[in-house]
Amino acid sequence: MKRYITVLFLGIINLIVASGCSSDDKGSDKVTEPEVLAPVAIEKTNNTKIYVHYMPWFETNESSADKKWGYHWTMANKNPNNIGTDGHREIASYYYPLIGPYHSGDKNVIENHLLLMKYSGIDGVLIDWYGTYDVYDYRMVKENTEQLIAMLNKVGLEYAIVYEDRVTKSAVDAGKAISVTSAAKTDLAYVQNKYFKDANYIKINGKPLLLNFGPIVLQTPAEWTNVFNTLTTKPAFITLWDQSVEAGVNASGEYAWVYKNSSYLTNFYTNTKPKLAVAIGSAYPGFKDFYVEGGGGAAIGWNIAHNNGATLDETLAMAKSANLDYLQLITWNDFGEGTMFEPTVEFGYTYIEKVKTFAGVKNTENIFPEISKLYNLRIQKKGNADAQNKLDQAFNYFVSMQSAKAKEVLNEIK
Repeated sequence: MKRYITVLFLGIINLIVASGCSSDDKGSDKVTEPEVLAPVAIEKTNNTKIYVHYMPWFETNESSADKKWGYHWTMANKNPNNIGTDGHREIASYYYPLIGPYHSGDKNVIENHLLLMKYSGIDGVLIDWYGTYDVYDYRMVKENTEQLIAMLNKVGLEYAIVYEDRVTKSAVDAGKAISVTSAAKTDLAYVQNKYFKDANYIKINGKPLLLNFGPIVLQTPAEWTNVFNTLTTKPAFITLWDQSVEAGVNASGEYAWVYKNSSYLTNFYTNTKPKLAVAIGSAYPGFKDFYVEGGGGAAIGWNIAHNNGATLDETLAMAKSANLDYLQLITWNDFGEGTMFEPTVEFGYTYIEKVKTFAGVKNTENIFPEISKLYNLRIQKKGNADAQNKLDQAFNYFVSMQSAKAKEVLNEIK
């Protein structure tokens, strides 16, 4: 019996050595560390820089301090804790994300979003940003933004900030800033010191890109001059279409948005774009807000039908004819207004497949379901260190454009 035990013990030791485990593993198998690989740019034929407007404002009952779902899933009267017979949670949207409602700061969600963007030919993310003040959910948006930024470089995508200057009034009303201009100075000083220096921050003509959704509160050139005089790095400041006059010489150009019908885009490309130093076009799949049904305020007053993808086809064709240097997709994930490029139950991967075609991505393989599989396995194998390390390896293969190897790793995980 003792001899049998000795032989068994030696066999176990040999097995441990063979599998690469060291004596300090405390009896557990050592997890193989994933190989970190540098991101590789996707090959495409369209030279237009393609960016996507991104909302980092979603919160779940697991991520929030008060254990409640965030406003952008609930508005005033929806409860995601209610689950229908189809397995879908009740959310404030006519459309349902393919991965379900999520927390914008969740690493797995960010990984999923950025890989889908990369493989569809999107170059970067324009992040809707609500400043530095702890008012409403602005702090959460800022924290989620920085979780997103932390992964952008790993995936090989660029980014820029879209500043919502309406937040300056909220900061003043809350007693946290003495004036709207002082609030803007604080916010943009943070942007300069925290984001502008990043190697993957978008530059236009050598200047960091800064978009503004408006202006809405700071509506005179003097106010913007006052704000920008405190910055050592002057940005390429781009306002919403037809509003650069409110920033005066501080504005470098304008960007198009979504409104009523495509005639507004036609006007932008035909009449406005030729007058601008920098013009950022837009493409969108449709518009259908949920504000009235969700108790979130008055209806916008108009809809743009998705038309089974025809609306997106039209706006992408207009962008191609306009010979744009820069295009903004509106939006990745504004579910409350129904402008999502993010895959949904209703539309699947249709919209990012169309972006992929527009971008002229050379890799025609349908890789989007495999990226979704990575996300699903992240959730299914939560707490399994070995599986998560393998999934890290699959992620690294994806970002380095080795999708075949990524799929092999995913198929190994049972």
